Amino acid sequence: MTDEKTISRQPEVDLEDMVASSDTGARKPLGAPGKLLVGVAAAWSLFQLWIASPLPYIFRFGVFNATEARSIHLAFAMFLAFMAYPALKRSPRDRIPIQDWILALVGAFCAAYLFLFYAELSDRPGSPLLQDVIIGIVGILVLLEATRRALGPPLMIVATVFLLYSLFGPYMPGILAHRGVSFYGLINHQWLTAQGVFGIALGVSTSFVFLFVLFGALLDKAGAGNYFIKVAFSLLGHYKGGPAKAAVVASGMTGLISGSSIANTVTTGTFTIPMMKRVGYPAEKAGAVEVAASVNGQIMPPVMGAAAFLMVEYVGIPYVEVIRHAFLPAMISYIALLYIVHLEALKADMKGLPSSNPARPFLNKVLGFLTGLILLMALSFAVYYGLGWLKPLLGNATPWVIGGGLTVVYVGLLKLGSYYPELELDDPNSKVLKLPRTKPTLMVGLHYILPVIVLVWCLMVERLSPGLSAFWATVLMIFIMITQRPITAFFRGRSSLIADIKEGFLDLWEGLVAGARNMIGIGIATATAGIVVGAVSQTGVGLVLADVVEILSMGNLMLVLLLTALLSLILGMGLPTTANYIVVSALMAPVVVLLGQQSGLIVPLIAVHLFVFYFGIMADVTPPVGLASFAAAAVSGGDPLRTGFQAFYYSLRTAALPFLFIFNTDLLLIDVGWLQGIVVFIVATIAMLIFAAGTQGYLLVRSRWYESLLLLLVAFTLFRPGFWMDRIHDPYESVPPSEFAQALSEVDDGSQLRVRIAGEDAFGDSMTTYLLVPVPRGDTAEERMERLGMELWVDGDQTLVDFVEFGSLAADLGFDFDQEIIEVLAPVDRWAREWMWIPGFLVFGLVVLLQRRRRHQPSVAGAT
Repeated sequence: MTDEKTISRQPEVDLEDMVASSDTGARKPLGAPGKLLVGVAAAWSLFQLWIASPLPYIFRFGVFNATEARSIHLAFAMFLAFMAYPALKRSPRDRIPIQDWILALVGAFCAAYLFLFYAELSDRPGSPLLQDVIIGIVGILVLLEATRRALGPPLMIVATVFLLYSLFGPYMPGILAHRGVSFYGLINHQWLTAQGVFGIALGVSTSFVFLFVLFGALLDKAGAGNYFIKVAFSLLGHYKGGPAKAAVVASGMTGLISGSSIANTVTTGTFTIPMMKRVGYPAEKAGAVEVAASVNGQIMPPVMGAAAFLMVEYVGIPYVEVIRHAFLPAMISYIALLYIVHLEALKADMKGLPSSNPARPFLNKVLGFLTGLILLMALSFAVYYGLGWLKPLLGNATPWVIGGGLTVVYVGLLKLGSYYPELELDDPNSKVLKLPRTKPTLMVGLHYILPVIVLVWCLMVERLSPGLSAFWATVLMIFIMITQRPITAFFRGRSSLIADIKEGFLDLWEGLVAGARNMIGIGIATATAGIVVGAVSQTGVGLVLADVVEILSMGNLMLVLLLTALLSLILGMGLPTTANYIVVSALMAPVVVLLGQQSGLIVPLIAVHLFVFYFGIMADVTPPVGLASFAAAAVSGGDPLRTGFQAFYYSLRTAALPFLFIFNTDLLLIDVGWLQGIVVFIVATIAMLIFAAGTQGYLLVRSRWYESLLLLLVAFTLFRPGFWMDRIHDPYESVPPSEFAQALSEVDDGSQLRVRIAGEDAFGDSMTTYLLVPVPRGDTAEERMERLGMELWVDGDQTLVDFVEFGSLAADLGFDFDQEIIEVLAPVDRWAREWMWIPGFLVFGLVVLLQRRRRHQPSVAGAT
């Protein structure tokens, strides 16, 4: 036992160093420099809380515009990057060399330059002085070095390549050549405007991401991470392979408070991986389950990874819409992972851990769950409609009344929790005879859910901005951190008020520091990725890339998607998810949309961005560089590469989903009603479970190869019933272009025509593409054409666009003067595509029957 503990403790130092070097910085200086480091980190957190709050506008002090706030934000990140991240592996960890002090101060000054000289710079837009250019050059060089330290060489190299491409465009070969950018023009664009380093990505980091990361750090410091793990184990630990199921749920809940795959893996994995090994999971599979669950934490609404906030700006939709579109894929992905670990437990005939819960009949459990669910729904409706009635009545006093009500609920939950034993941090390597009981474990930490409820309420109901929503949730979290100990101690009959309050403020301080240190890498990544975005906008390389990709893919959309996924995985080997998303979405998202249109598939922009986001996350899993896999292997003692390959195998469901929702946007709940959404959720969940069974080779017993193929075919049919229905009956009929107006009058209001046009793009090159034309209201063809804002001219066999009204629907869709309409496709009446679910379920029933027959024949059941 002693040897086992020694082995299990061996990787702890390496593990901490791995997490620190990737998330918070490995340097921990002693003495005054150490105090300065944590002091500046805490100051950064307080600054971000200040600019997010209404206080600057109330006191009319400390109001910063977007550019000034981004400048100060990057100054903090640059200073802390050189303070917290050593230059080399052999560099000292306990002190800060003089050259790092110089780089920290120079980097902070160059970043703050836009704030310090904002008025002077605004007087000379586009005409930088020599001083401005020198500051820009030094700033970019120091930023690239900060990137190398905090994130490794890959992002630095990518940014450098784009800078060189901007300067040496005329010397590039063939299709890659462009007219080039002057040195002054490059520095002005990249450092002195909001187009490059200080662009949208850094703006999102300043406005949204920091507050969510800080909220997560405070929630974790308050004890919510331990609470989520304990609740998951008390609920699921006694089932077959229970620790693995608990790991999935715990990692999903921890994903609420951690935007880092590696931190999530280590936080929950330190406890869950040894437990999984105890019930029979091999080291590699135990680590792989934790990695697959932790990585998916970034796609789990309502608090998704930093890249999700960038979608708000890049796609131009509210964060609530991002959550709505991302919800269904994230949920079915997690449900499928639970099913995968269940199948693994069945294959190995694993047992669960001994339960501490009193035995209850299954019916009682179901009734208890339904009762709790109904009470929760009733309470939600009461609060929603109650506030809807109270707000007009209370007027300006509404926030104070709501705050008072929240305080009463919070104190009541602490009183309820005081009747049960406090949660303790367990040693995962000690012998655990029984799991914690569910009810006491659940009750003692219910108050941790309140800030999450406030966050979701502000986002989904009040429709506040993500930044303001995170601010109010963080304010409540700060109040909880300071008061939870003294109030709980009072209810438990203890008298240590001063000590408890002091400990609460200490937790708050540590949370402020941890939140800022977690943000260093993200702040640097978004600034450096801005160089790539700036180069794309300045050189037009996006259009060049579209031509290159079109040549490579031969215009095939599936090949374009495969190339995009491959690019995300390759870049993700060295780039963090946020930077990976920025780079790939800037380069590839417009290409996918454009080539989709040209091949007749109208791909919504949010679907493409989620596609890139998913594969950026997958890079944390994929060998040979998947850092989350290395972190899990350090805990499990398994082989990192085998852990990575196993985690990728478990994550096939996450890799398949983006391809599916590109071709079936119902999975993203785009233009889907509530009732249809529920049906889509149920069928998609069943399809994903069948997909998991097909890839794992096990349903009721081990599957034969043809059964696995049939299961995959069924899953595809349930996910994309339209694929087969289109083969049986074409959804559109071709109409002569000259009869465009007549076709517009014959189809129903709200339906859409698919129109193929030929013309010239913005650069005068010929192009053909498809446009999806919504049919406007109107009684006649003339009336509908007028509402569309377009006139046609028929010249023999040609139908040309003769006039497009400025600002009309036709202009917004992309119609322009002198374009030729080549083809008009009008929708036809046919069977609903959902009818294809019936043969899919029949084939699934056949596989179930085949496996049930073998279930009671042990000699045959082992065949594969």
